[in-house]
Amino acid sequence: MQLSRRARIALRVAAGLGFAVIYVPLLLVLVNSLNPDRSASWPPRGLTLHWWAAAWRSSGARAALWVSVKAGLGATAIALVLGTLIAFAVARHRFFGRGAVSFVVVLPIALPGIVTGIALNSAFSTVLAPLGVGLGLFTVVVGHATFCVVVVFNNVVARLRRTTTSYEEAATDLGAHTFRVFADVTFPLVRSALLAGALLSFALSFDEIVVTTFTAGPGVETLPVWIFGNMTRPRQAPVVNVVAAVLVLLSVLPIYLAQRLSSDTATTSRV
Repeated sequence: MQLSRRARIALRVAAGLGFAVIYVPLLLVLVNSLNPDRSASWPPRGLTLHWWAAAWRSSGARAALWVSVKAGLGATAIALVLGTLIAFAVARHRFFGRGAVSFVVVLPIALPGIVTGIALNSAFSTVLAPLGVGLGLFTVVVGHATFCVVVVFNNVVARLRRTTTSYEEAATDLGAHTFRVFADVTFPLVRSALLAGALLSFALSFDEIVVTTFTAGPGVETLPVWIFGNMTRPRQAPVVNVVAAVLVLLSVLPIYLAQRLSSDTATTSRV
């Protein structure tokens, strides 16, 4: 489709405005983390790493970071197992209710976070509380896994649907047993999709705040929750800017790697 010169200019301007709305606020957070003024006056009088050192010495921020890492790793591990199993079932088998299973798996990512959080809080209070299991890191991991499964499922099922089963059938005809076929043929074909799903799942869990608020018990504070709780404290504003900047930088890496892996997967499937 050929566009006129005016249409191309209009599209470029619109794209530039859209990117500016998304990325200029993130850039301002990074600049404010280097601002020597506690009140984040603009323009900054200079640049300093004082607040970065203060954030590094903050025991609350370090503890919240470690909780976020543990929650992200736990949710990612659960999502990898469940998402992969469901993806293989949906992509490689025909059974009654296959479409309904796909819909139920994908639905949590479309639900508002507050709805998911309230539902999980009610379920945990009803089921786990009588068993003596209260809200804590375990419930946060389970809560995050409900939507992380979707990311792994989508990546793996898309890869399986683009992959022919002829390689696995050939390996079976040559005498390889089921586990050997999976290790030598199937796993290498879906490995990049699994890694991409794991990276996206970890990034999604690491940034989650709404579901975490409803599933975390007393004393369990992830990094996003710590940021939200300290935003209203004037003396903590510079440190919050630093932690927010670190959170942005940490989120970029897994998303970038997942995007590259997804591109490599798509290229491999066309060869």
